[in-house]
Amino acid sequence: MINIHEKTLKDLEFSTVLQQVSEHCVTPLGNEKALLTAPYKTKEEVLSALQLTNEYLSSFYNDNRIPNHGFDSILKEIKLLRIENTYLEAHALKKIVSMSLTVNDIVTYLKKFEEYYPGLNEFASHIEVTKVIIEKIDAIIDRFGDIKDNASNLLYELRQSINKIKGKINASFSSALNTYHNLEYLDDIRESVVDNKRVLAVKAMYRRKVKGAIMGGSKTGSIVYIEPETTLQHSRELNNLEYEEQEEVIRILKDLTNYIRPFLPLLENYQAFLINIDIISAKAKYARSMNAILPEISEDKSMFLRDAYHPLLYLNNLEKKETTFPQTIELKQNSRIIVISGPNAGGKSITLKTVGLLQVMLQSGLLIPVHERSKVCLFDRILSDIGDNQSIENHLSTYSYRLKQMNYFLKKCNKNTLFLIDEFGTGSDPELGGALAETFLEEFYHREAFGIITTHYSNLKILANELPCMLNANMLFDERTLEPLFKLVIGQAGSSFTFEVAQKNGIPYSLINRAKKKIERSKVRFDATIAKLQKERSRLEKTGQSLKLNEKKKIEEADKLEEINAKIQKKLESYQELYDSNQRLIYLGQKVNDIAEKYFNNKQKRELMGELFKLVQIENSKRKKVSVKAKKVIKAKETQVKQEVEKKVAVIRKKKKAAKKKAVEAPKPKPVLKVGDRVRMEDGRAIGSIDKIEKNKAVVNYGIFTTNVSIEQLELVETMKK
Repeated sequence: MINIHEKTLKDLEFSTVLQQVSEHCVTPLGNEKALLTAPYKTKEEVLSALQLTNEYLSSFYNDNRIPNHGFDSILKEIKLLRIENTYLEAHALKKIVSMSLTVNDIVTYLKKFEEYYPGLNEFASHIEVTKVIIEKIDAIIDRFGDIKDNASNLLYELRQSINKIKGKINASFSSALNTYHNLEYLDDIRESVVDNKRVLAVKAMYRRKVKGAIMGGSKTGSIVYIEPETTLQHSRELNNLEYEEQEEVIRILKDLTNYIRPFLPLLENYQAFLINIDIISAKAKYARSMNAILPEISEDKSMFLRDAYHPLLYLNNLEKKETTFPQTIELKQNSRIIVISGPNAGGKSITLKTVGLLQVMLQSGLLIPVHERSKVCLFDRILSDIGDNQSIENHLSTYSYRLKQMNYFLKKCNKNTLFLIDEFGTGSDPELGGALAETFLEEFYHREAFGIITTHYSNLKILANELPCMLNANMLFDERTLEPLFKLVIGQAGSSFTFEVAQKNGIPYSLINRAKKKIERSKVRFDATIAKLQKERSRLEKTGQSLKLNEKKKIEEADKLEEINAKIQKKLESYQELYDSNQRLIYLGQKVNDIAEKYFNNKQKRELMGELFKLVQIENSKRKKVSVKAKKVIKAKETQVKQEVEKKVAVIRKKKKAAKKKAVEAPKPKPVLKVGDRVRMEDGRAIGSIDKIEKNKAVVNYGIFTTNVSIEQLELVETMKK
């Protein structure tokens, strides 16, 4: 039987977690019940609740979203149904229809997707799916919440009569309106409405001339509102009919309520089911907000929380966009108790609270923000002593209160207990209090209880070092700046850095040295040794992280090279295939060319056909039978390779063309032309020799004729040989 003390829940701020969960509820009743969530009493209940939350969480990440579960409370309707001769109003009955439809949808849906949501389907399986209530109410009440005309024969007849009377009222009023308007007895507005009735706006001076009931007058007294006598008679008849209609409506609602009254337990089940679904949904949404999961639950007493976050701190920091440091902690049979030491403001208490709060959340059906490879177990009792426990009401000092707590711990502590004590042993004389704390700790140890404590007492650190199933731990600090690194390290006690912190805060060296002389030399040496070891561990931690980072980079680079190598290899294979294919086509082309040449010489068609047929048969014998689909794949691959090659060739050609253009564009120095040089026109092919040069013109001899040409248009082919 699991029993977690109320004080433990208060110490761990579980109520704040519930407040945050309740904010995710979509109904007021769900919100109220979520705030009352408490740890479950049995292991079976815990496992079932965790499964339900986990399944609902999974619905956010798949295509099978669970239908909406919002509903209006029917608490008032349930109370009325318990009282005989009461009846429900139409809007209350519509609420019942809406709730029935919602429940039917969810239950039917969970049954359909039982494979995805086995736990939720099992949870909903006791809820009866029925359409009887829905059909009965819908037959009488329309979608606007009004009683249908055909709800009973009498109601139908009454409403028919009411409609006729209303017609007569309108006709008689219109007649009176026209008559008195023609007599000019009416004001400019002619008519108005008083007590939901049409009345004539009669000028005050003519009021005695208009027959009817005076219904009121204007503020100035210039107008009197009169209901015509003929209309008045019909109005009385209408009132009678409307009263009878109301009586019939109440009778129908009473019959309908009596029909629904036997379904009262079912309606109570419906509401309870939807409230529970609302809470499960809220738990799942809360889990999603901080990436919480359901870790493995071990049968033996062992807990391994990897990268565990304190939920409240995580969400608070997420809002502020600040970093939250996770902790990794393990408790098992051969390391049941962990003693965390070290200076204040390092995160000892938060680590303690993280473990406690996550355990309480888990045992209340909430998922927890840890790494997926974490492992948890369940405890029958979680005891805690955290924070300042001075009791003003009971006139107890902190130490007296803590001793009362220790007495309670001694009564309840066993092998199925998890105890959490912050600043163990404080509040009394350090020597005497430390000795008593050591005795308590030994007692918890011998009872095989699991626990985490934080302390500054050296004797407790030594005890943790001596006992085989107890471990020391400390929160890492930067050895130079003494700034906390918020990282828990198991296996070594932490120094309180008393003198180092004092020195950092500007306390004079002379005072620190005097303080050192006042205490036992061995204690200073012990604390100094711990501090030295802690600094060494901090340095090793940094070196380890640096090595891990370098190793990660190298692995990433190796992976990249491997990927590039694989791509190059693939391309080489593709090019080889293309090359082989092209070589084969060249060979075929040569063969066809030889046959064509042979035919060109001997003109033997039969021989030509035979040779070609033979060639085709040889080629076909090499082919393998391939399906149409495979052909398409091969062709697509060939096309892709060709396109890649063509792209690369195009790029190379473009580069060559650009280089050639550049070379052409570069202006060559014009050679000096002399008589006897062989030349040609820039845009011509004929070559001639220069016979004579005068100013900027040259006489060029082409053998058959001579011509005068500008030297600018000539280019040198060969200089005259001397």
